[in-house]
Amino acid sequence: MNKNDKLVPEIPVKILLVDDNDNNLMSMEVALEREDYVFFKATSGREALRILLREDEFSLILLDVKMPTMDGYETAELIYQRDKLKDIPIIFITAHDYEEAAMFKGYQAGAVDFVRKPFNAELLRSKVAIFAELFKKNRLLRQQEERLQVINNDLMLLNLDLEQRVLDRTIELENLNHQLKSLNLSKDQFLSVLSHDLRNPFTALLIASAKLSEEPENLTTAQIKQLSQIVHRTSNKLVNQLNEVIEWAKKQSKKANFNPEKVHLIMGIEEALELLRPNAAQKKIKLQNRAPKDIFVKADSLMLRSIVQNLVTNAIKYTPQGGSVTINAKVDGHMVSILVADSGVGMAHEMKEKLFNEHNGASILGTNNEPGSGLGLMLVNDFVLQHGGTIDVASTIGKGTTFKFTIPAMRVK
Repeated sequence: MNKNDKLVPEIPVKILLVDDNDNNLMSMEVALEREDYVFFKATSGREALRILLREDEFSLILLDVKMPTMDGYETAELIYQRDKLKDIPIIFITAHDYEEAAMFKGYQAGAVDFVRKPFNAELLRSKVAIFAELFKKNRLLRQQEERLQVINNDLMLLNLDLEQRVLDRTIELENLNHQLKSLNLSKDQFLSVLSHDLRNPFTALLIASAKLSEEPENLTTAQIKQLSQIVHRTSNKLVNQLNEVIEWAKKQSKKANFNPEKVHLIMGIEEALELLRPNAAQKKIKLQNRAPKDIFVKADSLMLRSIVQNLVTNAIKYTPQGGSVTINAKVDGHMVSILVADSGVGMAHEMKEKLFNEHNGASILGTNNEPGSGLGLMLVNDFVLQHGGTIDVASTIGKGTTFKFTIPAMRVK
């Protein structure tokens, strides 16, 4: 046995024996009996067709030519009219001589070989073994093709994941660009913040760290302490300045144009989920949009998409393989409550208290201690507030998290 034989499925080789004489059927079965063969027997062409349509993956048919009502040639023609059966090889069993006209008719009907009655048991076993082995090799080939397809699919998912990350960043940039255009912000002003307020501290940080790392053995204790203080002090300054930039951006975003319009909620959610489905599929997470079809909301469509994408992205990130993320909605008076629920790791009570507090680091931390940027949730909170809504979170460690936010309902007349 070679190593490829181990890959052949354990499913036995299925052979259909067709003869109107039970004794002939018994003789063929006894002659061919082998551990990996499974025999199905039929005493007529019609019975043979019923078996073939009911069972799958036959490797060979041994078909008697001379049968009442419907002979072997007619049976073969009917078998090969069906797409699922046309690749099964047929060996005709005949009691007549191999006349040229009869053989031509048999091959025309689809036969691959003839065996004459009374048959030579050794010859029959040899011919059947060839087709059984061919069937196994074809099955092995299909298996290998399926494995290759799985590998290709995995590569496609990997590419989709990379593309998804690029798309996510592109969406963030588009949203930022939309806000900047709406506010008519000065490009020079923004570049000035980056080039002066951030570049200079970074330069000092790089110089100090370079001295510490290049020749630490040549530095005195006082010098090491001085350089360490520069690194520490400059790092703190950078953090503070970045926070100031974030605060400035938040204050500016509140002045941005707010364009609420009638949005079909289920379609708006579906549009937001479209780019996230490959990420969910990669982790085998079931992503479900269960928003009722009859709900319309008054919302800024871009902000609604950003809210949903941020919440669902977090849900996917903190949900283990094979979990689920579900979006549902209901009308509560003049508002619509939208719930994003996952079966993820959950979060502690103290973490929930900090999620939307802009004076805390706004850093999300799951039970796996994996940190996340809180800026997305801060923007979500701002966008919900601009709609006159509220946002809240409920979570249980090990069972999952549900974010609930509200936006105005649009009555359909």
